[in-house]
Amino acid sequence: MQDYRININYAKALFTLAGETGQQEEVAKDMRLVQEVCDENRVLAVVFSNPVVKEDKKVGILRDLLGERVCRLTDLFLTFVVKKRRSVNLKGISGAYLDLYRDSRGIVLSTLTTAVEADEGMKEAVCASIGKYTGRTVELNTSIDPKAVGGFAMSFDNKMYDARISTMLEKLHREFDRNDYESKL
Repeated sequence: MQDYRININYAKALFTLAGETGQQEEVAKDMRLVQEVCDENRVLAVVFSNPVVKEDKKVGILRDLLGERVCRLTDLFLTFVVKKRRSVNLKGISGAYLDLYRDSRGIVLSTLTTAVEADEGMKEAVCASIGKYTGRTVELNTSIDPKAVGGFAMSFDNKMYDARISTMLEKLHREFDRNDYESKL
């Protein structure tokens, strides 16, 4: 709970500052990059959570990883976060910023999970369906779950529609285990 408060407070400060300087979109791109870097580098989380590693070293690591790919405001903000000993919260802060950005722009984040790579027609149909349901623009992330066998799972706004064949088979298996189809006489 406390990490959430830290993340949202820092994200709100950055969002406000980016809004005042007209850089919200640019900072949003940078925050996506920060999330990608944090997701790809598991060692980075260990380094950032280690109190023995000095803040200057952590700032240097961030600058080496992100380099010139982030704007000056983002660079200054990341340095500030690290100096305040909140580097372990960088992924959470970037996620909170992106949530604020999406809310301000009327964008809903949606995830589509399929057994094989989804084609463009399916992605467009999912975006259109979710957009019609929510009345907002859709930012679609796709993932592949080979265990799904077929079908798809779609989630957005804390809602999930699961039409995967593997889920249907699991449900059927549970029903047979409960023996709902055998007479209780």
